[in-house]
Amino acid sequence: MKRHIWGSTAPVAGILAATLVLAGCGSGGRDDGDGSDGGSGDGEVAGDTTGVTDDSITIGGHYPLTGVAAPGYSEIPVGAQAYYDFVNDAGGVNGRTIDFIVKDDGYDPSKTTAVTDDLVLRDEIFAMVGGLGTPTHRTVVDDLNAEGVPDLFVSSGSLQWGDDVANRPTTFGWQPDYEIEGKIIGQYIAEEMPDAKVGLFLQDDDFGEDGEKGVRQFLDKQIVSVQKYTSGNTEIGPQIAALQADGADLVIGFNTPAYTALTQLNGLGLGYTPQWFYSNVGSDPSLVGGLLANFSEGSVDGAGALDGVLTTEYIPTNAETDSEWTQLWNEVWEANGGDGPLTNFHIYGMSQAYTFVQALVAAGEDLTREGIIAALEEQGGDFAGPNLAPYRYSADSHLGVSGMRIAEIKGVASTPLTPVLVTDIGDAEITEDTSDQADDGPAEGGIPQ
Repeated sequence: MKRHIWGSTAPVAGILAATLVLAGCGSGGRDDGDGSDGGSGDGEVAGDTTGVTDDSITIGGHYPLTGVAAPGYSEIPVGAQAYYDFVNDAGGVNGRTIDFIVKDDGYDPSKTTAVTDDLVLRDEIFAMVGGLGTPTHRTVVDDLNAEGVPDLFVSSGSLQWGDDVANRPTTFGWQPDYEIEGKIIGQYIAEEMPDAKVGLFLQDDDFGEDGEKGVRQFLDKQIVSVQKYTSGNTEIGPQIAALQADGADLVIGFNTPAYTALTQLNGLGLGYTPQWFYSNVGSDPSLVGGLLANFSEGSVDGAGALDGVLTTEYIPTNAETDSEWTQLWNEVWEANGGDGPLTNFHIYGMSQAYTFVQALVAAGEDLTREGIIAALEEQGGDFAGPNLAPYRYSADSHLGVSGMRIAEIKGVASTPLTPVLVTDIGDAEITEDTSDQADDGPAEGGIPQ
């Protein structure tokens, strides 16, 4: 069964306004009205089976399908849905199809609260999967934990999703957090460019703060300028001019894609050409190139706009046609995708969905909310997947992917400059990954067994 339940998809007016904050989505169980969790009587599964029936599992997610963050991010649940359809067409997981209910929050925290209440109370989802955004998800994370709802694979690299297991036991991150990304970037520059005068261009929230925290472990003495922007304020000329005046010849950006385009446009206007190094969140070359062409009203050719830019990567991209994972995602997209080409945002959604299916398999036939949390804590650190580095899931940590590699962008592709490097938050050492995670391909048939 294919079930697509979407919020409003009204057109977004104005590409600039629509992309400013791109960062880093049933029934069953409690049907007796007395608040019980399913009990353990004859024929019943011990634990909370909300959202689970004999033939379906209902999950939900909040995403910006419209509004300021829709371009790019609205493609993530489309990719996830394509993979769930692929799994459902093969019989689902333990005979259950996955019903994915996506609600549009417009990247507005007040709307996130409303749509999450709707998902939990009316739709009775089994789990929130892939809810997107740091400021948006922050408003609902504690309520989800209070209700015992598995809050899986938040689409954000904030530390708050996996570093507070005691207070948020049902929440799990997925992508590498911004602190370890900053550490890996910082070490690379310290080793390869020890004479660089480093400037930081940061979003003024925990995205920028966590990234700076990691970078400063290695580059504190090399940093000559720190400039911040508030998402929504497009007047960043003064910050770029300050980076130039302070002599920064290498600029690290922990910013969203719109601000990557804006930094490039402002730099061109000032004749300022440092070595740019953008975090993974802000470095999709196709999206940034399109934004730059639009922002410049066609005076700048967006194609190849990020040539020579340095970045990080932790899953194979659509340009890596030799990757078995990219080949699987293309197969999934051809079978169940929508119009247009497979994008890296679709791939992100498919990759998260693969992890969720693997968690369902690990939780077993007698699926409960408690069971999937236990499965992730006990087995999640050994999950396979498209991620280049292993997960950090355990009873003590719900943080996601443990590392990434440095790469140089050329056109819409990239060239790796380092092996996959892994670490953890704090003063954990950065080491080369030896897990062979990056070399493992998909399960036979493309579905975890």
